[in-house]
Amino acid sequence: MSHLHSTRRRPQNTVSAGSALAGACLLALLAPATRAVEVLTVHELISHCKLLAAEPEGRDAQYCIRYIQGFIDGAVATDVRVMLNTEAAGEREETFSERAKRTRTASRSDRFRAAQLAGFCLGDPLPLRAAVAAVVTDLTALDVGDSAGSPARDAIYDSLRKRYPCDDD
Repeated sequence: MSHLHSTRRRPQNTVSAGSALAGACLLALLAPATRAVEVLTVHELISHCKLLAAEPEGRDAQYCIRYIQGFIDGAVATDVRVMLNTEAAGEREETFSERAKRTRTASRSDRFRAAQLAGFCLGDPLPLRAAVAAVVTDLTALDVGDSAGSPARDAIYDSLRKRYPCDDD
């Protein structure tokens, strides 16, 4: 007997399409709602930053420092890239090597111009400990009432703009 004419019956799938769809819908209803980005609040960040003075090398203090440092690093890197890409869009079409150079190395002047777009200038070299201490002071003042539940990223940005304004030179 050939393979094509086999009379052996294969087991039938006993789950119908309708019951599979109903099961999928049930699972979707039972699954917890997820958000793309969990927003860290001022209160949540301050709960870590409170231990900065007492245990500067502890897990909570390091979380606080690294969060603020990450915000600063991300803001500077993003602003430089956005600025350079915007400037390049208005110019002639660039070669692959020109684009590679532009996207991989940002000069000191590029970083300064981008910082002015962000509205805060930390200087060079970056005074990380001083910047963290200043931001933590501002966050501590906000850790009351409704402002305690506001996004930490917004409060950090406002603090940096207030404490480290760019010179108009």
